[in-house]
Amino acid sequence: MNLASVLECTVKEYPDKAAVVLGDMRLSYQAVNAMANQIANGLVEAGIQKGDKVALSCPNLPYFPIVYYGVLKAGAVVVPLSVLLKGREIAYHLTDSDAKAYFCFQGSPELPMAEEGYKGFQDSPDCKEMFIITADPAAASPIEGLKTLGQFMAGQSPVFETAMMNADDTAVILYTSGTTGHPKGAELTHCNLLMQTLTLVSGLQLKAPDVHLVLLPLFHSAGQAEHMNAGFSTGNTLVLVPRFSAEAALEAMQKEKVSVFIGVPTMYWELLNYEDKDNRFDLEKISNALRIGVAGAASLPVEIIRGFEEKYNIAILEGYGLTETSPTVSFNHIGKERKVGSVGTPVWGVQAKIFDDKHQEVPVGEVGEIVVQGHNVMKGYYKKPDETARAFNGTNWLHTGDLGRMDEDGYIYIVDRVKDMIIRGGFNVYPREIEEVLMTHPAVSLVAVVGEPHERHGEEIKAYIVLKKGQTATPEEITAWSKEQMASYKYPRIVEITEALPMNATGKILKKNLKKQAG
Repeated sequence: MNLASVLECTVKEYPDKAAVVLGDMRLSYQAVNAMANQIANGLVEAGIQKGDKVALSCPNLPYFPIVYYGVLKAGAVVVPLSVLLKGREIAYHLTDSDAKAYFCFQGSPELPMAEEGYKGFQDSPDCKEMFIITADPAAASPIEGLKTLGQFMAGQSPVFETAMMNADDTAVILYTSGTTGHPKGAELTHCNLLMQTLTLVSGLQLKAPDVHLVLLPLFHSAGQAEHMNAGFSTGNTLVLVPRFSAEAALEAMQKEKVSVFIGVPTMYWELLNYEDKDNRFDLEKISNALRIGVAGAASLPVEIIRGFEEKYNIAILEGYGLTETSPTVSFNHIGKERKVGSVGTPVWGVQAKIFDDKHQEVPVGEVGEIVVQGHNVMKGYYKKPDETARAFNGTNWLHTGDLGRMDEDGYIYIVDRVKDMIIRGGFNVYPREIEEVLMTHPAVSLVAVVGEPHERHGEEIKAYIVLKKGQTATPEEITAWSKEQMASYKYPRIVEITEALPMNATGKILKKNLKKQAG
């Protein structure tokens, strides 16, 4: 088997259909497949062999799937990297993954990706080749001595016989965010990712006419699995948006009649709060085209769910997953009961349980750590057997590090990250619970709760709050209101009003940054 089959099987059925759209650029399945074949031929010519690692730094552009599937066709392993990494970080990833070659987009003056990529490449002696992806394929290389992607592909045949791989061969190494220590590379196999593709196609009921709005970064697990692999396998069209803004998203939805929208909570929040002052967008037209909305990466506050569903007339299906699980573990399945606030039930072929700290299953409704078993679970962390062993904790279950509970129907509710839990005066406090309550305050638009070191209580609860436009509230008012809404050990004694919250490339709030600010 080979994960590249998700493209190769579709091109036979829909050769002329648009596979990817970027603004006015439209590339057919036939064109994407032919260019991926040129990449594969070029890699073989460059000496890349089965199992070799090839890194890729590229935002949501057509070059991403072209290089991604080209690497897979050659039997090599794709190592997608965040486009926000700096030279020192890139050097770590290239060295840790044993990358033999590296494709990097040129970037922009604001985000000089090739410049940072080259710094990392120079500090990675075992990575022998670097190629610059230029916005214009005919443009000269911005770095002397390095070939462009256009030059690399020039003269290569658009025909290639794809390498056949074993089910447990690694297809992709995806690095975790590295919230503790150095980032770790999760090895996802061809079987992991092909099974994930089939599961998502069935679970989301994807059909050939579907059009995806791709806002999630393709270098992220969800972007690859839920949009690219699942979409390509079904003959869908992927509308790429390199950088999220509510305006860009609505423009693409309206123009391309988007039917599949998958986003993180902050994207839903921005679309909910976007003010169309010039009446550019027809919300009725956009809503009529939308068939499915999926939220993941972090729990979506119930208030945002209700507001978005009312504004866009669509039900949001919350899901749950992580890099190590390819990534989907569960979601609220179409056609089944949807429980707002829940991330649904496990997908086909996957099991989830709630364990206590002794690795025993807890009773229904009690809080514990979510553990997972199934075809989606990673092979392990690349070259890190001790880290891999810790992830399974002496069991056959992957320990996610997420706290949750499960109801009598098997629906999972995320409580918090284990490491985000606050212990105040001996009481366990779950930030998400506090955030849900604070979101019901009429002046609050967005909130993040963290623990701050405290001499007497061990930790004190601190809330960072973004107010709604036109609304005012003081920290003292928020604290007084909170005191009336929740138990005395839960309400935030410290409140900071802020203009924005720090976020990563996927739109997830960076609580580790807030914790540093809190002390």
